[in-house]
Amino acid sequence: MRSSAIFPRITRNTRVIPTRLSASVINPPEKLSGCVPPSKSLVEFGAYIGGTKVAADGIAEAVSLVRAHNTGNSLPNAYVWVGLHEPAAPEVEWLADVFGLHPLAVEDAIKAHQRPKVERYGDSIFVVLKTVAFLDHEVLTATSEIIGTGEIMLFVGPDFVVTVRHGRHCPLADVREKLEDKPKLLGRGPTGVLHAIADHVVDKYLQVADLMQAELEEVEAAVFAEVSSRDINRIYQLKREMLELKRAVAPLQTPFNALPQRRMIPSEMREYFRDVGDHLSRVCEQVQASNELSDSILQAALARSNALANEDMRKISSWVAIISVPTMIAGIYGMNFDHMPELRAAYGYPVVIGLMIVACTLLHRAFRRNGWL
Repeated sequence: MRSSAIFPRITRNTRVIPTRLSASVINPPEKLSGCVPPSKSLVEFGAYIGGTKVAADGIAEAVSLVRAHNTGNSLPNAYVWVGLHEPAAPEVEWLADVFGLHPLAVEDAIKAHQRPKVERYGDSIFVVLKTVAFLDHEVLTATSEIIGTGEIMLFVGPDFVVTVRHGRHCPLADVREKLEDKPKLLGRGPTGVLHAIADHVVDKYLQVADLMQAELEEVEAAVFAEVSSRDINRIYQLKREMLELKRAVAPLQTPFNALPQRRMIPSEMREYFRDVGDHLSRVCEQVQASNELSDSILQAALARSNALANEDMRKISSWVAIISVPTMIAGIYGMNFDHMPELRAAYGYPVVIGLMIVACTLLHRAFRRNGWL
């Protein structure tokens, strides 16, 4: 859907004009060729000036209000927050023209399934966050998903925040309501919205990591129980889901630890981002520990299964050895030779039967004493 007319080529020598000072400050385009304003994918939008939400009929009007305020104000404190859910390409491209979004970031937001990252484009940053959710099942099968994943892409500029969410997990309605109830939080600007969303997502990481830890502990107890279910499939399923959680969390640690040092993050917000980074580090450590624990549980389950199989084989072998004694004696006396001891004796039969019983009893006691039975 992209073309050179919609996304002009950017070279190293091209100076990027800040979006709040661009030519579309007052009257952003209502509809461009091949692009349409968000409609079905639009979750919510708002213009926020000085920590207060200002009524606007549409995104274009909200952008005009914010940029008009920032243009005539020595301390710009107004911004637009647009929230989308699984938008179509023309809708994102329309916002790209309004806010001056980089075409590479727009392409990532449309296609989704991106690796967690933080990238800078001019005076804005593009953040990809993986969202996770613990899925409850009434009946858990080998193909059931335990962890559901999605994505949140954020375009954060001097006077705008655009969130593009993929997947049904981790909606942002609660985050927006929390910020709107506290004007002081809204007054932190676009980076304040970025912090609130990142903190919300990382808190979800902690919840899912704790639930997965509880699942692993339950499986570990079952593996070492006296009567083990020997359900290797269940353990492998948890191992697979732990890897999915690790892929969502681990790549975000390095860029988020470096985020407080970026110039576009205000000094008063850096402590908040460092706090999110600390929580993220804790999640990464917990996920890594749980992943190692799942490896140990899987190895222990396999060893336990082999030990139980060996124990069964020993029991079978013991009973075969016990049964072989009377079989051997009966086989010898079944050869019907004329000159064999005890054939004509009056007590020959009970003597042989008693010999079988004594031999089998002694073997049984010996196997029980050695732990084979």
